[in-house]
Amino acid sequence: MKSLAIGIDIGGTNTAFGLVDPEGEMYGESIMSTKQFPDFERYVEELYIGIQNLIRQLEFPVDIVGIGIGGPNANHFNGTIVNAANIVWQGVVPVVDKMKRYFPTIPVIITNDANAAAIGEMVYGGAKGMKDFIVVTLGTGLGSGFVSNGKLIYGHDSFAGELGHVIVNRTGRRCGCGRKGCLETYVSATGIKRTVFKLLADHTEESEFRYIAYNDLTAEMITKAALNGDPLAIEAYEYTGMMLGQALADAVAITSPEAIFLFGGLAKAGKYIFEPTRKYMEMHMLSNFQNKVKILPSGIDGKNAAILGASALVWDSIS
Repeated sequence: MKSLAIGIDIGGTNTAFGLVDPEGEMYGESIMSTKQFPDFERYVEELYIGIQNLIRQLEFPVDIVGIGIGGPNANHFNGTIVNAANIVWQGVVPVVDKMKRYFPTIPVIITNDANAAAIGEMVYGGAKGMKDFIVVTLGTGLGSGFVSNGKLIYGHDSFAGELGHVIVNRTGRRCGCGRKGCLETYVSATGIKRTVFKLLADHTEESEFRYIAYNDLTAEMITKAALNGDPLAIEAYEYTGMMLGQALADAVAITSPEAIFLFGGLAKAGKYIFEPTRKYMEMHMLSNFQNKVKILPSGIDGKNAAILGASALVWDSIS
């Protein structure tokens, strides 16, 4: 009988789920709509049906050892999603309690998606064998997970490690959290779009971005342009790496990690994000830490990364 964990990634639009073994091999995955189920009870019922369908498709007996869930604004301690801005359910959503009604005999663990990515990196990815590291997820916003002495840092309320909301410019860009100058307003898919349009206003040289409306521009387009040598896109990544590197230099002084992993869309720009980030991190680092901290691409950043990260919560909890 093969032991498998269920990994579930709850997104604002869709929910992805799959069956994963301790080595990170996937034995079936599926996707369902999140936003089409404003009734959370109905959503959980549909998710249960989808999971059972995956299990039935297997050609060998399995032992489901637990369920790991990654979700926005998830509280690891009380098993809830709390006031998530981009999700159909409002207020405090009792995710673990509802899932336990369908899976009463196995552990159900939830955390936010960036923390799940950090555990996934430790269980399946480049952080295997490391006890102190940081994972930074570069998506629509900036998420982060801090691991110290082999344990994820949750803080007393489960919301520790919000690097994206460290203020890097107190009179800077307005953030969705209501404050000004949070790191994610500069270092994220949304942030780099804002940077491109600031550069367009400040410079006169030709760029393909001058013919694209703000709402039509994507971070993927900026990455592609940088890889094709567009000078404005490269400058946008240089600025993004500077802001990230400076913030990471401060983070290193607090947790002294062995490595920092960059995960998500902006990391696909390769040297255009990694090189300036390393340069500015070292430039602003306390001398005790200089040339000691690696900045690395994620070892699980791929098609199944969100499911892998969620499932890793299970293997980490029973290891």
